Amino acid sequence: MSEPPLSRKAQPYTAETTPRRPGLLLAVAAGLCWACALAALLTGQLGPSLPLTAPLRLIFCVLVLAAGLLTFVPFQQRLQLPGLALEGVTGTFLFLYTIAFVPPPNAWLLSLPELPVYVIMALALWWSISAAVLPVVYWLGGRLFRQRARQYDLRRARRQAHEIGALVALAVLLAGLRALRPIPLVLLALLLIVAELLFLSFIDAEPG
Repeated sequence: MSEPPLSRKAQPYTAETTPRRPGLLLAVAAGLCWACALAALLTGQLGPSLPLTAPLRLIFCVLVLAAGLLTFVPFQQRLQLPGLALEGVTGTFLFLYTIAFVPPPNAWLLSLPELPVYVIMALALWWSISAAVLPVVYWLGGRLFRQRARQYDLRRARRQAHEIGALVALAVLLAGLRALRPIPLVLLALLLIVAELLFLSFIDAEPG
């Protein structure tokens, strides 16, 4: 004689019945860190004159690092995208630290005292934007491409994300040259699109 099924109250918890809350908690923690970091940035209390060992500077750096780690590490682990966290955390930290503590440039890009600021800003945006759009590009590739090798081609997704980040970085450099206009920006975008089409035509897919 078979035993009667366990009642709902007596059923043991399993991986399927246990609520999956870590992802939600990580998202809330990341949102709080971003909100606190941006609030500190908008208060106007940060600046180049703030000492390196000032508590506010250290708190801001910890908040930005924590926000980056809580944002990009889960995406890297869930989507199996190696290098995503390194680029995302480094790029966002460098970008926000530059905004908060580096004096803004007063001259154009080719002025030697201002050149490092433009280069650091462009590099930071390239890293952070590339990391931010990589999960989206990888997800879209799985739905837009019909060839399975293209759908899960990590090299293709990373290249396209870097091209989007490069467009933003080049826009910063154009702004430094006082040449940020719609026509040059559109031409750069078209150049990157043509380059990507050539990559897709002549380079074999490499599954991630």
